[in-house]
Amino acid sequence: MIVQWIRNSKVASGLWTVIRLYLGYAWLSGGLSKLTGGGFDASGFLQGAVAQAGGDHPALQSWWAVFLEQVALPNAGLFSYLVMWGEILVGIALLIGVFTNFAALMGITMNFAFLFSGTVSTNAQMVLLTVFLLIAGANAGRYGLDRWVMPYLRDHLPKHTQNRPAKPVTS
Repeated sequence: MIVQWIRNSKVASGLWTVIRLYLGYAWLSGGLSKLTGGGFDASGFLQGAVAQAGGDHPALQSWWAVFLEQVALPNAGLFSYLVMWGEILVGIALLIGVFTNFAALMGITMNFAFLFSGTVSTNAQMVLLTVFLLIAGANAGRYGLDRWVMPYLRDHLPKHTQNRPAKPVTS
């Protein structure tokens, strides 16, 4: 009953719109500050995160620290670019309500990456709010461009898998 309300109610959709706009603004302002702040470099953040992986009470899981040290840090320029533009694009998509579920999924992925790296800030709050948007599904974008974009795509994209018989399993 509650999930039905979350996913179908116009009142709930209004609530999701407010949350979506808040998250969109937070992502967009964070990304724009990186873009206009004289050059964003994630290497200092990554080095600080890796430094938290040692000691008696490490703040990072060892698997995440290995990923940061061996993949992210050597490619800090690429990760700086991905974070900055990821924040901007997620923010724009949430603000205008287009591809809302995908934008929310990408936002929550970035939030978890920041949390895994030992940064709390507003990330936990943003994760919680984003979970509600993801549960709401299409209702989260009802008062946005998704209202027109998603039906258009559904009607105009090729339907490769519909009405196709399943292939038999052979051993």
